[in-house]
Amino acid sequence: MGGPEVAWRGGRTDFADDSRVPPRGRLPDGAKDAAHLRGVFYRMGFDDREIVALSGAHALGRCHGDRSGFEGKWVNNPTRFSNQYFRVLLANEGAWRRKRLANGVEQFVYVEEDADTDGEEELMMLPTDMALLSDAAFRPWVEKYAEDKELFFEHFAQVFAKLLELGIRRDAGGRVVNEENVAEGYRSAPKKSDVATAPGDQGSGQIGHEAGPLREENERFRRRKGGAKL
Repeated sequence: MGGPEVAWRGGRTDFADDSRVPPRGRLPDGAKDAAHLRGVFYRMGFDDREIVALSGAHALGRCHGDRSGFEGKWVNNPTRFSNQYFRVLLANEGAWRRKRLANGVEQFVYVEEDADTDGEEELMMLPTDMALLSDAAFRPWVEKYAEDKELFFEHFAQVFAKLLELGIRRDAGGRVVNEENVAEGYRSAPKKSDVATAPGDQGSGQIGHEAGPLREENERFRRRKGGAKL
């Protein structure tokens, strides 16, 4: 798949109940505009550069009509992470055309007129993708990332790590100090040993614990069998 290494630290925990869970519908709506993108991402602490960098993840995967309503892939090779999303977005700027799908959703599509397109799926962009071109603050970053893959990889790795760690608070020692971890009994997982070790008793109800008596019985059987041979 390629792409940069993302250095991030786990530690996010569940809320004790659903009273603090955000309501549905707070993810970006691909049918909207630049103001909508800012409304979603500014709330989470991301700036314009970071919004554009995160959008570069559209180099992977595709839209499915039965899920988002949109249909198609952004780039020709949607299983390899690259800056192709930005390059395609810019290179075809004057050729993207609106297309209304059977479900009433509108998206932008592009097919090379001079190419042999028999069986070739058209590329697509969401209205929010096109907003990156028309917005004066977003567009410079689209151009920079289309020109410089390494810069995009560097910025994407940073902002994706930030996204993964949203909501995690740590003390000076790096330990998670979210209220839910203490008040409701949650604890972040301890760091694994750098040296491989045999698993210990995991406690009642866990496989390692329940298998203990059987393991001891097997060991006694092996000892008796070994003694009989002598």
